[in-house]
Amino acid sequence: MIFKKIKNSFKYAWTGFRFFTKERNIKIHLLVALLVVVLGLVFDISSLEWVSLTISIMIVISLEIINTAIENIFDLFHPGKDGRIMIIKDLAAAAVFVSAIGAIIVGLFIFLPLILQRLQ
Repeated sequence: MIFKKIKNSFKYAWTGFRFFTKERNIKIHLLVALLVVVLGLVFDISSLEWVSLTISIMIVISLEIINTAIENIFDLFHPGKDGRIMIIKDLAAAAVFVSAIGAIIVGLFIFLPLILQRLQ
């Protein structure tokens, strides 16, 4: 019984992720994440740097999933324009934006010195 519930939980999560991967913004996030992974392999970064990048990528993607869920909830229950709902949607988008800026900063701390070193 418990295994069926666990199996269903994974199934529902996978269904949600498949739905999410059809969204425009996640394609951008996944492309950037792939680029970061390739750069990490090229520059042979340390384990701690991999952990930092992985956490940064997962935070951005997780917040984008939450943002998409919030947008879908409001579009379902209140499809018209409402200033309060727009503020909520904008706040959720801002959370993604802030996390993406943080991820860029982490990436710069890791890759900028390595790139500059290679250029010398």
